[in-house]
Amino acid sequence: MLSRRTLLLGGGAATVAVAAGGVGVWEGALPGRVFLQAELGLNGEDGVVPDVATGPVESGSFVSQARLGATVRWHLLLPPGTTVDADLPLVVALHGLGWEVDSFLPGDLGVPELLAQAVADGVPPFAIVVPDGGDTYWHERPSGEDAGAMVVDELLPLMAERGLRATPTDRIGLIGWSMGGYGALRLAGLLGSERVAAVAVAGPALWSDADEASRSGFDDADEYRAFTVFGHQDDLAGIEVSIDCGTGDPFYRSVEDYVDGFPGDADVRSSFEPGAHDRGFWRRVMPAQLELLGRALASET
Repeated sequence: MLSRRTLLLGGGAATVAVAAGGVGVWEGALPGRVFLQAELGLNGEDGVVPDVATGPVESGSFVSQARLGATVRWHLLLPPGTTVDADLPLVVALHGLGWEVDSFLPGDLGVPELLAQAVADGVPPFAIVVPDGGDTYWHERPSGEDAGAMVVDELLPLMAERGLRATPTDRIGLIGWSMGGYGALRLAGLLGSERVAAVAVAGPALWSDADEASRSGFDDADEYRAFTVFGHQDDLAGIEVSIDCGTGDPFYRSVEDYVDGFPGDADVRSSFEPGAHDRGFWRRVMPAQLELLGRALASET
């Protein structure tokens, strides 16, 4: 039996083995990277929600045929000093697994505050609408429920009726986190550059291996292959793409693989810096994402 001293100090071969194992964890070849980075405090500083006055929030709901009769709640976030009739461009925000749409109200995730700060700093104003997509992974499920179709066929026409730039002749923006990050990339690819000006995602839930994909979003490998974004990077041609993922995020390596799959001339901004799969990291990168979305949408006018 090895003593604690032996485990701590080790001898030549043992030390080499432990060191090699540590490198394997750090490089992602062995499990434990997420735990190790968190335990060593290597995820960087959390993003801060600014102490600013937020703009108006409008809320509503509708019964979604695409979601098989589910009542879909939504929140529309507006910058300070604006109203819906200000002819604002629109960004659709897709939430993560298990999130509540009320997380997007002031005093929580920080989206209204960071939107207000971005506009105060000179980013052209735009509105953000957040619909409830359930836990569907924003694609058609075997039951027939399709939260992606809900966004395109039901939510966008509703926002257009309210005066926002969300008609079939308008280009929108997309933003998403985790499950919603995957959903935003997939939806942007389906709609193409004629409908989408920019897409920004943080910590997107991506798997490069069909057998490892979450059963929450994909019943089996066949469903994964039918709806994966891998191999479809060309579908985002003509769309400004922003992808941020923390190096302490469990999806880090798959997101790297996904980014590497873009053509060399693609309009993609990506960052991989210390951070976890959490709100602290997502808040940190959100100002740059909102700036990209605002400027991309402003170029449409």
